[in-house]
Amino acid sequence: MDTLTHTLMGGTIVGVATMDPNIDALQTGFIIAVVGASLVPDTDTILKFKNNATYIKHHRGITHSLPFTFLVWPMLITFLAMLLFDLPFASTYLWVQLAVFLHVFVDIFNSYGTQALRPLDYSWIQIGTINTVDIFILGAHIVYFILWFLGFNPVTMFFILYGVLLIYYITRHLMQRTIMKKAKHQLPHQNIKRVFVMPTLKFFVWRVIVVTDTHYFVGRSTHGHIVFYDSFDQKDKLPSALHEIIRFDINYRTFVFFSSIYHYELKTLNENEVEVRFIDLRYLKDGHYAFVTIMIVDKEQKIVKHSYIGWVFSEERLQQLLMNN
Repeated sequence: MDTLTHTLMGGTIVGVATMDPNIDALQTGFIIAVVGASLVPDTDTILKFKNNATYIKHHRGITHSLPFTFLVWPMLITFLAMLLFDLPFASTYLWVQLAVFLHVFVDIFNSYGTQALRPLDYSWIQIGTINTVDIFILGAHIVYFILWFLGFNPVTMFFILYGVLLIYYITRHLMQRTIMKKAKHQLPHQNIKRVFVMPTLKFFVWRVIVVTDTHYFVGRSTHGHIVFYDSFDQKDKLPSALHEIIRFDINYRTFVFFSSIYHYELKTLNENEVEVRFIDLRYLKDGHYAFVTIMIVDKEQKIVKHSYIGWVFSEERLQQLLMNN
């Protein structure tokens, strides 16, 4: 989820913690500890200052893993809270642990996903029922704090809020499953291998990708009506000579590690240079695929002259970033 939603979720845990007789949940130190715990898994965002490849590869990786979720973060923040604010260990640990767990748990429902089972399983868990920024979830949390300010019981409202969100998550899951079935019915003569249905900022609009044994079909569902805008032949692997040149490029390695469905395009620039572009098919918006890695390869020297990875929403901007990288 986005940073604001994670922050508000931490605030609701402060609210429900007011039922704990062993701690003053409204003291500044406890609020800092719990809200900080709700945000701490995303401290890997600092990797953006190094480069996009490092950030994309590691964001929601080890910081969202089992050891960090259930040991490193809760223990670290609890001991800091004891040291700085003289908070009791048991109660502080309980609520801090809940805050960290809730952050990691809700992140698995985005299409970005997390490596939440690491080190047992390094695969990305990307359920894809909830958009990274979800207006309903954000709004529900804002209403919670307004009602708390107006005098409603924060403990009772916590259980009501998360009961409503449970129903919302189930509803989104059922919507996703329905669109998957419709997508399969819309391509009756295709040998379908997999269907991706991913949310957008709009409640009734979903991104849809159908993978068959020969093609990728990319489109959108609006109010249950699916329109496929693009189809791509499933090409063979990249020519071995090109693959040998790019396979150690950090941006390429990060892209294929992170992206769950993509295709590549080749464009000859001159006698010696070729543009190799890998496109993540999950991020089509306004006719443009926003998440790509692009490399300029010198076939004669057998080097990658320029490369870039990231989310870019115009071709002009992409070319600028490529040359500057």
